[in-house]
Amino acid sequence: MSGAIAELAELLARLPGIGRRSATRLAFHLLKANRDYVKKLGESVGSLHDRVRRCSICANVGDDDPCAICADRARSGRAICVVEGVPDLWAIEEAGTFRGRYHVLHGLLKPIDGVGPADLNLATLKERVVQEGVGEVIVATRPSVEGEATALLVKQTLFGLEVRITRIASGVPHGSELEYADGRTLMRALDDRREL
Repeated sequence: MSGAIAELAELLARLPGIGRRSATRLAFHLLKANRDYVKKLGESVGSLHDRVRRCSICANVGDDDPCAICADRARSGRAICVVEGVPDLWAIEEAGTFRGRYHVLHGLLKPIDGVGPADLNLATLKERVVQEGVGEVIVATRPSVEGEATALLVKQTLFGLEVRITRIASGVPHGSELEYADGRTLMRALDDRREL
């Protein structure tokens, strides 16, 4: 295969979760799709970097700076939820229960891959906690070695400040069966238990 379809399939295959076959199917789907839709899709992808900004307060991404969450006066500034990336922020927002503010690290501590403390958006977190009078920092990184190391790094960064630092609970997912859960998941679920 060569030409425009092969080029498009090759570019699509670079996207996460898209293999060569899926990329080829997508390329042929776009070839059959409405011309206006394909043109609008291309324009949207082409202008993405020009249209999207990083929020100067929390490092979320969006069309405006500050982002809609930081600009929302109805949100509580007493709690900041620290997340690895913007998709995590969006997942928490979609749940609809957290009404505080966020701080996006844009990565996790991963020395093996060359990601150290200086590569994470930590410097402004300490400033925000002091300046905004934050009462609680909720660390919502994934329950992995990197996520736990990053959570400890956040705690060290905020050491000495009068702020409560909490970690999201982890354990058995809702609707799953205990017999299929691994030992570490069960251990965390038991450790993070609460009153009934």
